Amino acid sequence: MEQLQLSIRDRFDRAGIVLSGLCALHCVLGIVLVTALGVGGELLFAPEIHEVGLAIAIAVGALSLGLGVLRHGNAGPLLLGVTGLALMGGALAVGHGVSEAILTICGVALVAAAHLRNLRHAS
Repeated sequence: MEQLQLSIRDRFDRAGIVLSGLCALHCVLGIVLVTALGVGGELLFAPEIHEVGLAIAIAVGALSLGLGVLRHGNAGPLLLGVTGLALMGGALAVGHGVSEAILTICGVALVAAAHLRNLRHAS
């Protein structure tokens, strides 16, 4: 049973890393496409996409990073992840543009780093 929990948590950590990368890619490509081509702004910058993305990040982070603290007892990855999620949440408040992109990319980088640290502490 414990091995199954570890495997599920590991999968969520890996999913968190992938989702963080996709979020950063979405952010950068969105700015490039809208700036260079003037297309896709309504879809790429829709608030619903960012709100759903943040909700998924919170759910995956709470599950995997929270279970990580219970498993290995190190709260560092959870605190790092919460900091990243706070930056991502702050990005929703500043509106579209460079500030939003910087906050989001910094946030997802911290969340990805938290998932990596969580995986390392579990080993």
